[in-house]
Amino acid sequence: MIPHHNEADLSTPRPLNRQDYRTLALAALGGALEFYDFIIFVFFALVIGKLFFPPDMPDWLRQFQTFGIFAAGYLARPLGGIVMAHFGDKLGRKRMFTLSIVLMAVPTLLMGMLPTYASIGIAAPLALLALRILQGAAIGGEVPGAWVFVAEHVPARHTGYACGTLTAGLTAGILLGSLLATLINSSFSPAQISNWAWRLPFLVGSIFGLLAMYLRQWLQETPVFAEMQARKTLADELPLKTVLREHKRAVIISMLLTWLLSAAIVVVILMTPTYLQKQFGMDAATTLKANSLATIALTAGCMLAGRIIDRMGSGLTFIVGSLLLGACSYHFYTSVASDGSQLYALYSLTGFSVGIVGAVPFVMVRAFPPAVRFSGLSFSYNVAYAIFGGLTPMAVSLWLKADPLAPAHYVVSLCGMGALLGVYLLLTESPQRADRTSTQH
Repeated sequence: MIPHHNEADLSTPRPLNRQDYRTLALAALGGALEFYDFIIFVFFALVIGKLFFPPDMPDWLRQFQTFGIFAAGYLARPLGGIVMAHFGDKLGRKRMFTLSIVLMAVPTLLMGMLPTYASIGIAAPLALLALRILQGAAIGGEVPGAWVFVAEHVPARHTGYACGTLTAGLTAGILLGSLLATLINSSFSPAQISNWAWRLPFLVGSIFGLLAMYLRQWLQETPVFAEMQARKTLADELPLKTVLREHKRAVIISMLLTWLLSAAIVVVILMTPTYLQKQFGMDAATTLKANSLATIALTAGCMLAGRIIDRMGSGLTFIVGSLLLGACSYHFYTSVASDGSQLYALYSLTGFSVGIVGAVPFVMVRAFPPAVRFSGLSFSYNVAYAIFGGLTPMAVSLWLKADPLAPAHYVVSLCGMGALLGVYLLLTESPQRADRTSTQH
């Protein structure tokens, strides 16, 4: 797999300047606010399940269907991502970056105002499903677009740091959701939450969306896209057609890395609070506090992984990072099963090791040439996330019936794949890294 660089930067390496940091900060903050909108649903999945499905439905089926609506958001990601990426490669990164926020803020606002099953019957879950699909389309364009945007703004030797920082911003959106969920669970009674307080995080989310849109007007088009436009080297044909014809290996590597990323985020960060409540009878407030600590550690881990991959290259980073994640997550799940007293410390350590996901976009951004970069990354990431991220909650929920340590076994098996991918990347990048280093100095 041949890395494609931010060509404009290779001949004249420079340090990160104030404009780079400003771009990174604005992109990461906007990403955090938008990701909050997408993720807040999962923190209120149990309440939403009771409000939007028939009351006489069995508990396991209600939970399964609620996670099904959650999964629909993931399944809609490829469509939104492919369409936005197409125009991102043709018309510019910045325009799509702003559009994705509008597509997210409006459905989030409507979710907060939606009548429940008691009011409008079967129309309630159907409307919820439709809004969730719109959210999925928006996030499908947002995440790959954000990675491409920041990677093309900074010097090539800081690509890992830029992508890691942006990913940290997205995980900060999860943290924001977790903190607000904790606040609502500790400020209101279960009856108040069920009656009206569950709507608050969605209404707050729509305000976040407007704020993110305002912030993004200060961003400028990426130098890489501007140069392609000036030289008239934009993709002649459908960018996705070129990707599927000429960059199959890059697509496969990107999809497998996305599988690792989705397993770590969906299982360790998103599903674990509910898992701890159901499996070990822990209360919601305790698990959400532990989840907040783990997510803070994850945010730091993403930035560190980005720094490390700039220095060590992708091969070694993924070998060490995957093994660390596998060891930490297995120790966490097996220890909590026998002794819950170390919950905060072990969940934080595991969250930090999930930070390896911050190194994933570095490999994907470099795998595709600039003319089809947005389309290549978006297609690989969104299709893989739709399949693996969308089906993981349902698969692990069913697996739990037979194996109480299903989350641990699922994550560890994916970490094994991550380490093998690291070996492959190490073997394919060695001569190129030496060549790249000589070019940059």
